[in-house]
Amino acid sequence: MDRRIGKRYKFNRDTKGADKQLDDLFAIFINAKASEGRSKRTIESYTEYYRYFCNYMDSVGIERTFTAVTPNALRAYMNWMLHGQRKWEGHPHKSEENMTLGLSPVTVNTKMKAIKAMFRFLHEEGVIDYNPAARIGKVPEPEKKIRILTVDEMQRLLDAPDKRTYAGFRDYTAMHVLIDSFARVGELLSLRESSIDFKIGMVHFDAEIVKTRRGRSVPVSDYTLRLLKELIKENADFESDYLFLSNYGEPLRDDRLRDRIKQHAKKAGIDANVFLHLFRHTSATIFMEKGGSLRHLAAILGHTDPRSTMRYTTPSDRALKAQHNAFSPLNDVLSPLKKPRKTKRKQ
Repeated sequence: MDRRIGKRYKFNRDTKGADKQLDDLFAIFINAKASEGRSKRTIESYTEYYRYFCNYMDSVGIERTFTAVTPNALRAYMNWMLHGQRKWEGHPHKSEENMTLGLSPVTVNTKMKAIKAMFRFLHEEGVIDYNPAARIGKVPEPEKKIRILTVDEMQRLLDAPDKRTYAGFRDYTAMHVLIDSFARVGELLSLRESSIDFKIGMVHFDAEIVKTRRGRSVPVSDYTLRLLKELIKENADFESDYLFLSNYGEPLRDDRLRDRIKQHAKKAGIDANVFLHLFRHTSATIFMEKGGSLRHLAAILGHTDPRSTMRYTTPSDRALKAQHNAFSPLNDVLSPLKKPRKTKRKQ
């Protein structure tokens, strides 16, 4: 019998999960998320980021076991993404000049978010007795002002696709829907023929495809509806009820649409970074600048928190200048001084 007072015995952190393979643990996590009704896109993202992490582990010789995933191993993974991994590596449509070294802090945090969610869930469920990611912080993200598109730039962008081709007309229609409905790209590409109510002029985004899991209906213009009708006729040659398809009749992938839009932006001579979510930011900003209400904008965007809606609106320099000219306090300070000045003396 040990008579020493205050002696504590160490318990190995591998009492739970020690004999677990990482793939088995991920299967538990992803099955639980699927049973919770998470969207297909969310499940695909979790899977993609997990595989990315495993590829790193394989490349540096770390076993795919729970005990091998230490806080230091996770931090080393983050350092590798920030300083050792090439952007767009292996991408079939990216040139060497685009494949610079180091991923952005936003990208690193996004990939780590999935890994953290997995270990947090497993720990809360009692599958593992220790969360190796519990004290892993986020990489500081620089707050960049989003440079929204001007009306002229959007007009030039819409003029860029060759509408005589199927892909060009499809891209033209997709941009119209993005601008008119303020949709996320995942919502856009998940639209089916049944999603459009041509009688009342509404586009319905089912809860299953919406990021927040709350379905919504958004009005669109008559011209957008005409384009969608024409696109449906073009799609009649394919055996699919999705609206946005590849040239082979398969549902269009977001990376392919992203590359196509960037090509159109380059052709239009737009120097801004035109990413797909920029349409949503631009539409929201113009909506507010034209006098739209925050409440109705939130409904169109599918937000329940007005703070989320405000983050989507980025006042343009033109709008800021107009507001400043109208309401600057210097106007009141100088107004009494703005009297006709005598510049010549009497002779």
